[in-house]
Amino acid sequence: MIKNAFIVLGIIFLMSCRDQDTGFQISEEDERLFAAALKNAELANNGFIRCENYVSAWLKHSDPASGLIPRNIDQSKDFWNAKDAAADNYPFMVLTTFFVDQDLFEGKMIEMLNTEKSITSRVRSLPDTYSFSRKGFLNDDIKMGPIIFGTSEYVKDGLLPLTEWLGQSPWSDRMIEMLHDLSAEVGVASEVNQEGFGKASKEEVNGELLQVLSRIYWMTGEKKFLDWAIKIGDHYLLEGHHPTGDLEYLRLRDHGCELVSGLCELYVSVNYAMPDKKNAYQQPLHYMLDRILEVGRNEDGLFYDGINPQSGEIVHDRIADTWGYTLNGYYSVYLIDKKPEYLEAILKLFSNLHKYQNHDWENNSADGYADAIESALNLYNRVPMPKIADWIDGEMQVMWGMQKADGIIEGWHGDGNFARTTIMYNLWKSKGLYVKPWREDLLLGSEKKGDSLLIVLKSAEPWTGKLYFDKQRYKENMKLPINWPRINQFPEWFTVEPDRTYHVVDLENQSVEMPDGNDMKKGINLAMTGKKKIIVY
Repeated sequence: MIKNAFIVLGIIFLMSCRDQDTGFQISEEDERLFAAALKNAELANNGFIRCENYVSAWLKHSDPASGLIPRNIDQSKDFWNAKDAAADNYPFMVLTTFFVDQDLFEGKMIEMLNTEKSITSRVRSLPDTYSFSRKGFLNDDIKMGPIIFGTSEYVKDGLLPLTEWLGQSPWSDRMIEMLHDLSAEVGVASEVNQEGFGKASKEEVNGELLQVLSRIYWMTGEKKFLDWAIKIGDHYLLEGHHPTGDLEYLRLRDHGCELVSGLCELYVSVNYAMPDKKNAYQQPLHYMLDRILEVGRNEDGLFYDGINPQSGEIVHDRIADTWGYTLNGYYSVYLIDKKPEYLEAILKLFSNLHKYQNHDWENNSADGYADAIESALNLYNRVPMPKIADWIDGEMQVMWGMQKADGIIEGWHGDGNFARTTIMYNLWKSKGLYVKPWREDLLLGSEKKGDSLLIVLKSAEPWTGKLYFDKQRYKENMKLPINWPRINQFPEWFTVEPDRTYHVVDLENQSVEMPDGNDMKKGINLAMTGKKKIIVY
């Protein structure tokens, strides 16, 4: 943390019409909130520096010839693959550089995408594992199971989160291209359980497709994507493959829990797009969710890794780090049907989460912590219980402590999830605001006060750039009918409306500007003189 001379610039964004009198009175509550915003700024700055170091460290391990990153830096360092390197690591290198290094974002990250498309596409645009030493595919034969699985992972875990933040981009173009080609290879995944996939793999693939298709339908307006999702939904809810009524094993952690939240996302979509289908799904979907609540949780409301939903047997009694991924589905259905048990499931877990401070998430891995913290952040955004904020802050410190001095976290593709969750955390601390150009000495943090936002920026040296505000990305980027909670999204904390006029009060010079939301999204020019110090009351 920077100790030398600094700038403190306090800005209040007043969301209701006020007099343009610049003599704004600072209350004791405002002082407390500005102090909290400064603390937020310090935490977010720490997070972005850690993400920057992670990218720098991983790029040192990229293949000299292709420029692609390996699956892992020790074992599996001779190949790139879609389900790991592309899905879990590379996308969050892209997102990190969006915030901290525009040149790298527009340069090396795009180059890696173009190279990946040109040398790893094997079945039309669908990627296969690429060997650096062979300078070609790792396997001589085409195996569609791994290609289907790798593509579904790349789209859901990697390209979809980028699209949720960036909107239309070269990465969303890659995603849509692969989805069109994937539709020719799989409808309902049933026989993809090949070597290396694991027991629950077809449920994972189908769940990932449900999540992706339920969102991409709205984004593109192409009904083929909704029809594809409905085909999968019918298979599980109407055709004798019910997750809790027919299956003898249901995994409630990742690599299985995708099916539960995927069916819930489809249910939300058909509620708005095809109400008759929603009515057909309602009873079997509620039955699935009710049965999981009955036999799939411990006494504190957290889910087990795996159960036999028919007998009620707990097959794997470890607590799932991805508990929020499943509860996203419950809250989504609650938004539609207002069934109180589904909100109560979240409240029960939140009431007991303090018992799981410094918990052994996924054998004490950074990836386990990343998924548990994301679980909390996404739901806290909807159900803001104050003590959950303290839990998140504490768990972040544990996860950050796992990063090595060279920037590597654990040296495998899960390192990307460290950056993913750190960026989510940083955006919570800034309430979705960011600056360009970013510098390591430039801090930004915010706190809300009703419909207003109190912001603090701090810099050790003079800085000139732009301050950007978040928008309703669920609506503008994804075109969703409502903002239901989704895995790997970046929650919206403070968003500006395009055509609304805002009042910006700069407490340094007691001035007021009145930009509209479009201007604020494009960025407001700021110049900070490095030797000024402003006290915010």
